[in-house]
Amino acid sequence: MQKITPFLWFDNNAEEAMNFYLSIFKNSSIVSVSRYGDASPGPKGALMTAIFQLEEQEFFVLNGGPMFSFTPAISLFVNCETQQEVDDLWDKLSAGGEKQQCGWLKDKFGLSWQIIPTTLGELLGDKDPVKSNRVMQAMLKMTKIDIAALKQAHEQG
Repeated sequence: MQKITPFLWFDNNAEEAMNFYLSIFKNSSIVSVSRYGDASPGPKGALMTAIFQLEEQEFFVLNGGPMFSFTPAISLFVNCETQQEVDDLWDKLSAGGEKQQCGWLKDKFGLSWQIIPTTLGELLGDKDPVKSNRVMQAMLKMTKIDIAALKQAHEQG
């Protein structure tokens, strides 16, 4: 087990969420599952906790009841190498959720994600402040990040 693992608290749909995430990321697996028993607060046989991996990152999920919900103050940041990867993850993770500005989305379970091409950081880090500012201004107008539009903004002028 890794030293630090994100712990995701769900009301009663942790197993559905875990399976949803596993279906989206190619390099994913279930590590362990624990189910409620006779003397547990949840329904017997329902998922209590699970550990799963997405792209070698472990996540711990719990069906803990309605006491807590997700907030955008914590999000999962996904580095994408291509526009196709951005498009695929954006479409799948935002299905039934909410598309937001600047590459952010909230999935159908309320968890916030940032689907960001590595190109964005490279272009924003340009030593020419005029170029990096044009990239920033272009990005601020986007929901899903468009690599070609970022490169075009970078090269303008």
